Amino acid sequence: MTDRLGELSAAGVAVWLDDLSRPRLTTGSLKKMLNEQHVVGVTTNPSIFQKALSDADAYDEQLKDLARQGVTVEEAVRLMTGRDVRDACDVERPAYDASNGVDGRVSIEVDPRKAHETESTVAEAKTLWWLVDRENLYIKIPATLAGLPAITQVLAAGISVNVTLIFSNERYRQVMDAFLDGIEQAKANGHDITKIGSVASFFVSRVDSEIDKRLDKIGSDEAKALKGKAAIANAQLAYEAYEEVFGTDRWKALAAAGAQPQRPLWASTSTKNPEYKDTIYVEELVAPGTVNTMPESVIHAFADHGETRADAVTGSYAAAKQVFADLGTVGVDLPDVFKVLEDEGVDKFEASWKELLEGVDKSLKAAAKGSSNPSDAA
Repeated sequence: MTDRLGELSAAGVAVWLDDLSRPRLTTGSLKKMLNEQHVVGVTTNPSIFQKALSDADAYDEQLKDLARQGVTVEEAVRLMTGRDVRDACDVERPAYDASNGVDGRVSIEVDPRKAHETESTVAEAKTLWWLVDRENLYIKIPATLAGLPAITQVLAAGISVNVTLIFSNERYRQVMDAFLDGIEQAKANGHDITKIGSVASFFVSRVDSEIDKRLDKIGSDEAKALKGKAAIANAQLAYEAYEEVFGTDRWKALAAAGAQPQRPLWASTSTKNPEYKDTIYVEELVAPGTVNTMPESVIHAFADHGETRADAVTGSYAAAKQVFADLGTVGVDLPDVFKVLEDEGVDKFEASWKELLEGVDKSLKAAAKGSSNPSDAA
């Protein structure tokens, strides 16, 4: 059988899983994906944990212990998700060691309610780093305007960072600048910069969803002909920006000191439009030194029928720029698109976080009642 995920990895794309739960760890599912499907990293977000922790049975024992301790719901969430992420870090540790710290990473996100608060984000990032206590951890920080200085400060403290919710190339360039500032400061602060990793999570399919909706509303033949082209073009131009920034003398000086580059990570790579091929956001974004984090369904789809073209991105920049020029011509307000996507991204994660807190609160109360029974006291 053709090892399509192996071919993807050989082309320079690190395959990461965009999912995590207690059962995925206890059943050995994640370890099997590492060993058999080249899955060398894991990403999480509030929506993923909201879904995972809705399965109260999987967390029953820990919930009972936390209820007996009388912890707050926020503490309970951090302790439960922190345990999952720590265990996932241990599963992925062989990939971390084999890649000299490049892969084998697992991400945990700061409270999305703090996305517009720099100092609170920094404080929580430090707390999560201490709580999980694994060097192959990434702390996810959203690329909001308040998040940019937080990214720099957290990296400067020697903490590895996954920057999330990047939609526009303008913001992406700011993220890369925040990364360079952070690594320079970490070096000045005496940290071992060879151990500090970072990825920049550039969201893909959501761009098509928003722009396609606007193209349908415009309704002209020229507009409809552009459907399904924006997201890939946007990511291609992001890779061009990555090549530019990490080809500068500023970066070369840090690389000479042992720093690892901040790799582009393609996120939101499941297709939202059933008319599009289910592996399109993987196949069209094959490029050296990138990460593609996928839901399990996309991993299975690519393993079944995905196609790898060595470096599908380099050389596409002129065509990608033309797509954006054409979008402007037909009347798509691109700055507004990216603002809407960022705002919606933060709002969706906040909503998931609220549901997560409410669900865990109910489970804690139920566990507290159960532990008060005489039969449980023994």
